Amino acid sequence: MSESSRWSFPSQLQPVQSELSFDLKSALDAVVALRAEVPDDAFTASILGTERLGNGVVIRSDGLVLTIGYLITEAASIWLTANDGTVLQGYPLAYDFATGFGLVQPLGRARWPVIERGSAEAVTQEDDVIVIGHGGRAHALKARIFAKREFAGFWEYLLDEALFTTPPHPEWSGTALLDEDGQLIGIGSLLLQEKSGDETVDGNMFVPVDLLEPILDDLLRTGRAAGPRRPWLGMYTADAQGRLIVNGLAAGGPAERAGVATGDLVVAVAGERVTTLAELFRQIWRQGPAGTEIALTLARGGTPLHLQVRSTDRDDLLKKPSLQ
Repeated sequence: MSESSRWSFPSQLQPVQSELSFDLKSALDAVVALRAEVPDDAFTASILGTERLGNGVVIRSDGLVLTIGYLITEAASIWLTANDGTVLQGYPLAYDFATGFGLVQPLGRARWPVIERGSAEAVTQEDDVIVIGHGGRAHALKARIFAKREFAGFWEYLLDEALFTTPPHPEWSGTALLDEDGQLIGIGSLLLQEKSGDETVDGNMFVPVDLLEPILDDLLRTGRAAGPRRPWLGMYTADAQGRLIVNGLAAGGPAERAGVATGDLVVAVAGERVTTLAELFRQIWRQGPAGTEIALTLARGGTPLHLQVRSTDRDDLLKKPSLQ
């Protein structure tokens, strides 16, 4: 993050204390830079890289940091840097696949401000918000909500309702989304283009912080949310005008082992036709927990193909953190 500290948003896009009802400096200082190093042989190394840079948000007085989980999955080391130059090593406490959240505990005394958690439920389309990345006011952005809707990601990820903001923050991973009261309502996940009416809007997608509350105690206690593990196929699927096309496969994953091929069309799951990513994922997850055999109907070269895919828990494929 040090190299990126040289850039800044234009002054008219930066939040100004006189226009706010909360302590802006405290909020800025509660967002830390996060750098994670991942082994070359990690399962996610080829997809997400071995050096991951992003942000984290301090949410408790003991320094607990909330971030987006893909930054820290399989991390061998994590370093947290505050605006005052303090650098602490961090330990990856948890990564929740369903929400996408990650938690990091500083391994040292962190005297950092805390951002109180609010709720995304009260925020509506066109509301003004602030997006904060590490680096002070120069890396904070006045933005607005342009959509609240379902989001499905090809990596077998689904949110019933995500937050979409514009203009985009260029260093979005793990950024803090604040409402007009300075409360945390979301964590930055993606940079994307979205349709808003007749326009194409550049923006960021945020995971609502509300999703953390029901699982936080379990994440802190065991590193995982309670309940059955979702079945995972390792099948990277794209929604292209009502057709679900397999664009990629996790090497050695359940779908590849069962004979699914890139370019296949996904027609049905357990005999139920699916036409969107959200339908696909929900129908897979309805079949049972990880380990359940999933019946897929595909089309390959115009020919129907029926395969049984033995699902798994994707966490079983990932390297686990260790304290040295």
